[in-house]
Amino acid sequence: MRVRLKGINRISKRLADGSKVTYYYAWKGGPRLEGEPGSPEFHASYNRAVESRKVTPAGSLQFIFNGYTASADFEALAPRTRADYRKQLKVIEAEFSDFPIKMLDDRRTRGEFMAWRDRLAIKSRRQADYAFAVLARCLSWGVDRGIASFNPCKDAGRVYRANRSENVWTDTDEAAFLAKAPSHLHLALLLALWTGQRQGDLLRLTWAAYDGKHIRLKQRKTGVRVVIPVGAPLKVALDAAKVKRAAEPEKPAPLTILATENRTSWTESGFRASWRKGCMKAGVVGVTFHDLRGTAVTRLAIAGCTEAEIATITGHSLKDVGTILDAHYLKRDGSLAESAIRKLETQTKLPTGSPTAL
Repeated sequence: MRVRLKGINRISKRLADGSKVTYYYAWKGGPRLEGEPGSPEFHASYNRAVESRKVTPAGSLQFIFNGYTASADFEALAPRTRADYRKQLKVIEAEFSDFPIKMLDDRRTRGEFMAWRDRLAIKSRRQADYAFAVLARCLSWGVDRGIASFNPCKDAGRVYRANRSENVWTDTDEAAFLAKAPSHLHLALLLALWTGQRQGDLLRLTWAAYDGKHIRLKQRKTGVRVVIPVGAPLKVALDAAKVKRAAEPEKPAPLTILATENRTSWTESGFRASWRKGCMKAGVVGVTFHDLRGTAVTRLAIAGCTEAEIATITGHSLKDVGTILDAHYLKRDGSLAESAIRKLETQTKLPTGSPTAL
């Protein structure tokens, strides 16, 4: 009887003499298996590898990693986030699975973890920060559960700094996109600019969330519920899309507001590809869909909205709104300075005579 073993990783290599050889491993990154597939030696080495993997010393970080991924906290994450975390955990486990928990209290441990992050950063600073953040989250969970007494990764900062201070959609960018990009992408632009929501949340937004006056949604990343009054330009676009949808009963009608030319719901990868092509066709460069969220915050602030009002619409925390306004967008937006001076003028009694020469 032929038994199918799960997780076997097969790697072929060409030797110096030109011959080709295939090696088998119990799993990706796992121990190399002995013998040929199907042989008793092969099955025995596979079983030993699996059994050794099941044994997780309670005093190692692997014990914390396993506990976190089996916890309710981990299950509460969005499916995409869980998949990303598992990917990062493979990188972390390859380096620290047998690291003693008791060593977390040692002052040198923080330096060890940060040196590891620096090595990852040589290839990708963003991915290095992500892996470090997942490690910090696991250790924080371990501290909360009393498994560890200290989290040396806490408040370690970042090695990646994205400077998007000038990456704001201008009125010219918006006009060019609406004039030249495919029409089925226009509503996505208006939704982003008038709601300040993330791409993923907008792609999942259904018609049931729109009642003609408000859009109600729960953000997948944060779990925050927002109720957004629909501005006049967005309302016109939404109502027109709804009428068009009802006028074509012979075509399939997706539940989502945003849809492809074929009236099917978008996949995230499909939308990104179409959006990129739309920007190229419109000649819009240097800005992404992600920048529309910051642009929405900027426009609301220039219109005179308080940080609290902005946070109510976009779902940001007050701290995040302040960070966006202070560090990334408004300090380079000249229209804010113009708006500030106009407001000052309205509150200031201007002299009627000419100034006295000094």
